[in-house]
Amino acid sequence: MKKIILVAVVLLAGSVDMQAQLVRFGFKGGLNYANQNGSEITVNSDNYNTDAITSYHAGLVAELKLTDGFSIQPELLYSTQGATYKNAVEEFKNELGYLSIPVLAKFNLNKTVSLDLGPQASFLLSERNEFDVKNAETFEFGVAGGLSLNVTKNFFLQGRYVLGLTEASKEAEVKNSVLQISAGFKF
Repeated sequence: MKKIILVAVVLLAGSVDMQAQLVRFGFKGGLNYANQNGSEITVNSDNYNTDAITSYHAGLVAELKLTDGFSIQPELLYSTQGATYKNAVEEFKNELGYLSIPVLAKFNLNKTVSLDLGPQASFLLSERNEFDVKNAETFEFGVAGGLSLNVTKNFFLQGRYVLGLTEASKEAEVKNSVLQISAGFKF
């Protein structure tokens, strides 16, 4: 885990070779509305339906301005995801904690709104569930897309959808999907 965090910090710090006015750092946090979707969701040979959970994300942001209308925004976030599993007999919650590293291309539609698109790599840090099965995959790759709204020069709001492209579980064919609402501050 220490190696993963060190690599992420080095990647963010290595991006700062540009002039200081072209790079802005900040932090953000917000709510996740997360679920796991798949064709066959079974645990111990029982079929389950999933319901979304509300969780959170928080972390660091860097914005590298390349042109007036385009910038790159790498982030280093702690994000909790998962779902509530239900069948006719029981219900339990599976919550996964990830170190997520989205790298988004920001297309400025005007001075206030930007379209954000890009890949996201996530590394599993913790798994908390109400059943005793350690079945989550340790790496997840996904794509993210959304909109950013610059309320002031430093304060921003974001809405984003992250779709997992790799399996989140070793026992079931499920993928994470997360709707994120964030607020943040850039220096």
